[in-house]
Amino acid sequence: MPTAAFFDLDKTIIAASSTFAFSRPFQAGGLISRRAVLRSAYAQFVYLVGGADHDQMEKMRQFMSQLCAGWDVATVREIVADTLHHIVDPLVYDEAVSLMEEHRAAGRDIVIVSASGSELVEPIGELLGADRVIASQLEIVDGRYSGEIDYYAYGPEKAVAMRRLAGELGYDLAQCYGYSDSVTDVPMLEAVGFPHAVNPDRELRKIAAANGWPVLVFTKPVALRSRLRLPPVKPTLAVLAVGGVATAGGLWWAQARRRRLGA
Repeated sequence: MPTAAFFDLDKTIIAASSTFAFSRPFQAGGLISRRAVLRSAYAQFVYLVGGADHDQMEKMRQFMSQLCAGWDVATVREIVADTLHHIVDPLVYDEAVSLMEEHRAAGRDIVIVSASGSELVEPIGELLGADRVIASQLEIVDGRYSGEIDYYAYGPEKAVAMRRLAGELGYDLAQCYGYSDSVTDVPMLEAVGFPHAVNPDRELRKIAAANGWPVLVFTKPVALRSRLRLPPVKPTLAVLAVGGVATAGGLWWAQARRRRLGA
């Protein structure tokens, strides 16, 4: 039976919140105000430093769904396409790229599972060479976002979507791998036979220890152009410089990972 590796996106593959990372390009494109950019930057800080529990994620969901009400869908997609490389390139964890390469070499599909909107997740998934994407769907009325969410790929719903996809494609979930940083993704990790906590928040770290799940530490954001063959960058509507702090280390993790995946 075919198998897959399921990856959460934010703080697992990329060292940021994908939604908030695009706030400055959205401002440059005339979609949001400077105040909204500052508010999203603060939310990003809280998310990265303290993790995000259910209540915080719900507040972020309400903030973003209300913020995008009335946005022209075509404009959003154009901004994402034109700024994708500048935003995502320096944010992707080198360790995550290597891990995805190892799973591909082992014949597994790569599936990104994210609560962020499909307009962001799908282009990022394509950039990373993912085989499938599970993401939230914002309601669209007459070519504009209504401010409502048709489908929210969050918490237990991620596991539901994974099981649905497994049924469609024949994945043997008992032989599949899962990776996430957040306690809200415990159902997603429990749905596969080989769950992994990546840069886990405090609660997920406790659960991982209690269940004997491996804990991985990703520390090195990298420019994708140094790892992948990417198409030429199109002229951008805006340039967002997001600093990534690259730290040394991770050799022990790489060795352990090779042994585990080779088993």
